[in-house]
Order: sequence, then structure tokens, then C-alpha cells
Amino acid sequence: MFRLASPIFLTFLLLLPIAIFWRFRRGGRPVLRISSLAPAKGVKPSLMLRVRKILLALKYTALILMIIALARPQWGIRQESILTAGVNIVLAVDLSESMMALDFKQGGKIVNRLEAVKGVVADFIAKRGGDRIGLVVFGSQAYTQLPLNRDYNTIASILERLTIGAAGKTTAIGDAIGISLKRLTDIESESNIIILLTDGQSNAGGLSPEAATRIAEEQGVKIYTIGVGTRGKAPFLVNDPLFGERYIYQQVNIDEDALEEIARTTGGLYFRAEDTQGLEKIYETIDRLEKTEVEVKVYAEYNDLYPWFLIPAFGLISLWMVLVNTRFLEVP
Repeated sequence: MFRLASPIFLTFLLLLPIAIFWRFRRGGRPVLRISSLAPAKGVKPSLMLRVRKILLALKYTALILMIIALARPQWGIRQESILTAGVNIVLAVDLSESMMALDFKQGGKIVNRLEAVKGVVADFIAKRGGDRIGLVVFGSQAYTQLPLNRDYNTIASILERLTIGAAGKTTAIGDAIGISLKRLTDIESESNIIILLTDGQSNAGGLSPEAATRIAEEQGVKIYTIGVGTRGKAPFLVNDPLFGERYIYQQVNIDEDALEEIARTTGGLYFRAEDTQGLEKIYETIDRLEKTEVEVKVYAEYNDLYPWFLIPAFGLISLWMVLVNTRFLEVP
């Protein structure tokens, strides 16, 4: 791992272009005052006169190397050891067809519900430290997309590749909770939570939401439920065989009573997200509520590299001083 122990000294590099500009703008002082240099125009410069141009390069290269040496470049090893189990979190994301509704905005662009969820959940994952996070997706069936782990880059990558309809058209909330509970039993933790996000009502699956909620309560698993989507009819983009692509409005009902009951029974909270900003605030709230103290020990060992810059700098500046005081001595 490379680092600069004192990077503030690199700001001196900004002064070098000014010094070089001033040097060439000022030019040299005339040694002999004569009326015209026309007779000397045809004289070719000697080898030493051409070599003399390297003096400035020697001086400024030496200065650059000295400034880099002041910044103390270092190379070494840095290791972090996490000394806590953290929180086990399973993200259960609805991939049913109703998630195609175009009632969210992200960066000034209209996006479907799943795309809005992806961005917000990715930010939530990035804020967690020391927690194990798993991913369950559900539609007509529920699947484990990723077991509990701390590889946040992989989680974010898998999340980005989720597609609507991959788990079926309908919504199996009970099965989603059941699969999430199974994943939480893989690794023991003092704190286990499920964040269930859906935009519909349970109409599929072999396990009812009520039965799944009772199991979660018995196991001490807290469930936060999020109902996502605007109220009333939502716009969908469909490909009509006669009229081509066009927007239609359909009613999408969220069973808020059931989601509230799931959250209340397990000690969690229910949220309603009708826009991207609301969704962001919900995940920020959960992030604050489910914090855990993470003790991290850092082991670092660095070796200074500044001699590799300082020694050549002294060599170049010494050569410059010898040349300007001998062969290239300037006489005012």
C-alpha cells in the first residue's frame, strides 16, 4: 500500500510553474551593449551553448524531487481486524411485475420502482461496517440470491443485476420471510433483522405472512417492512402489438395493514415510500436504529521511500552548482 505521510508539501509544486514562467519572462540581462546583433545572426550556437539549456532542467527536477521527498512517500502493509459479530441483515426485495411502475424519479429521470430501490439500497449497504448482509428476492417464489457475508462490493454487484420478473409475476411475502429466516440461522448473531420491501400484497407462496411472522417473533428476528410506490394508479410502459409502446395506468394495492402487523409483531417498524427521497430517509432511519459498535484494530507497517527521491535530488543540485560555477559561470 502506497501513501504520502505529509501530502501538504505537494502544494509547493504549484509554485514551480510560476517560477519557470517568471524566469523566461524576465529573460537574461545583456552583457554587451551594441547597436545591432545582425552580424552574429548567422553564427551557429556551439555545443556548450546548447548543453547550457539543461541547467534549468537540472535545477527544477532537483526541486521537484525534494518536494516529493518532503511529502514522505511510504510503502507498506495495512491490515484491519474486526472484533465484533455485527448485525445479521437480510434484504428481501420484491421482483414482481408491479415493480415496473414508473412512479419514481432518480437524478431527474423517471425510473421504475426497482431501479430506485437499487440505488438507495446500494447506499445503505455502503454505510454498514462489520455487519453481515444477505439478499433474498421474491415474486411468485422466494430465492436466496446471496447468503450472509461481508463482501459489500459483491452484494452491490448482485443487487445491480436484479431484474423484474426473475422470481415470478406475483408476490409471496410469507415465503420471502421464511427464506430470510433460514439465512439468518446460518450464522449466529445477537441481532438479526429483515428489511422487507414490497409494492403489493401477498397472493402466492406456500407459507402465509402470518405464520412466517410468528416464526420470526419466536426466533427474536426484527422485521422492518417498506411499502414502496405512489397511492392510486401508477403508470406502466407496455408494448402493444397494435399501437406499439405506450403508457397505461393500473391500480397497485399495497396491503399496508399486513405489513404494519408484521413489523409490530416482530418489534420492527413499517414505512411507506412514495418517492426516492422518502425511500432514502427510510433506509437512513433503519441505519441509525440498527447500529452496532464495531471495534477495529489496525495493523500498519510502512517504510519511508524519501531517500529514493532525496539522494538523486542532491546529486542533480550538486551537478547544477558545479556547472554554473565553472564551465557555465555567468559574469554580470
